[in-house]
Amino acid sequence: MTASAKELKKQALALAPADRIELAETLLASVDNFISPEIEAAWRKEVTGRVDEIKSGRAKLIPAEEVHRRARAALNEAHRLSRRG
Repeated sequence: MTASAKELKKQALALAPADRIELAETLLASVDNFISPEIEAAWRKEVTGRVDEIKSGRAKLIPAEEVHRRARAALNEAHRLSRRG
């Protein structure tokens, strides 16, 4: 990491949490094809394993309504925290 990148990192870490989240999202969105072949292979292996668990009945499935309820709660909490900034 260059000296200027280290300085930017130091400044970014001093930002309020909401600003850090916004900056992180912007930086990630600005990078095309940021998933390496190793990460893509790991995801493929993970997905294949999960599909096998579902097909074999070893996986405990969660109803969509429960997943949506948990996701809404997590988003509401993140929104609440970002406003505290």
